[in-house]
Amino acid sequence: MASTVKTSGYKKILLKLSGEALAKEGEYGINTEVISQIASEVKEIVESGVQLSIVIGGGNIFRGVKGATQGMDRASADYMGMLATCINSMALQDAFERKGVHTRVLSAIKMEQISEPYIRRRAVRHLEKGRVVIFAAGTGNPYFTTDTAASLRAMEINAEVILKGTKVDGIYDADPKKNKAAKRYRTVSYRETLDKNLQVMDATAIAMCMDNKLPIIVFDMTTPGNIVKAANNPQDIGTIVWTGETVFA
Repeated sequence: MASTVKTSGYKKILLKLSGEALAKEGEYGINTEVISQIASEVKEIVESGVQLSIVIGGGNIFRGVKGATQGMDRASADYMGMLATCINSMALQDAFERKGVHTRVLSAIKMEQISEPYIRRRAVRHLEKGRVVIFAAGTGNPYFTTDTAASLRAMEINAEVILKGTKVDGIYDADPKKNKAAKRYRTVSYRETLDKNLQVMDATAIAMCMDNKLPIIVFDMTTPGNIVKAANNPQDIGTIVWTGETVFA
């Protein structure tokens, strides 16, 4: 696979987790078994010497866009969604620390009793000390998704890659649930992702990654062991969004 983009041996990773993936299928809330599995894999990655930060969505509790479509003020709905990410961040922190992984939650919205305020240099320092950093409350601004927050934080801490954990094993050229002939991409360019509206992340997040040549690896986080695989050898799992050519699996 010829490209200038690094595809293995990452030392600084931002892991973007879907909030919906923390809940049982068709339900809301937090599945403690899923969080425990994530914690075990995070521990393995950190113990290998990788600096790991996390952005977690809040869709298992509340989705701002959905609230807005049901008549709520969009800004208010988005702030509620940010608070949902804080709940998930605290749940992850608890699970990680029970596994012996030192963790800090840094929130874009000040909540001194439960988290530290987001300061870029502080985040970098925590990572240098081997702590997992969880970025909560998105960007702290309405109208921006946690995908955009993940891209922004990844740039700010100089992450080498974004690992995007979902319930699907990569990116397809059609909905695999509706079209059995859908083909999975092994690699796909940023431009094709935008042009074909492949819905990997929102357009703002993809554009930021494209401008900064930051690769995105989309993989199925519900399969045990996949987070570690994505961190160690992403060419064997999911789909890589990058500057290189488009290749089907």
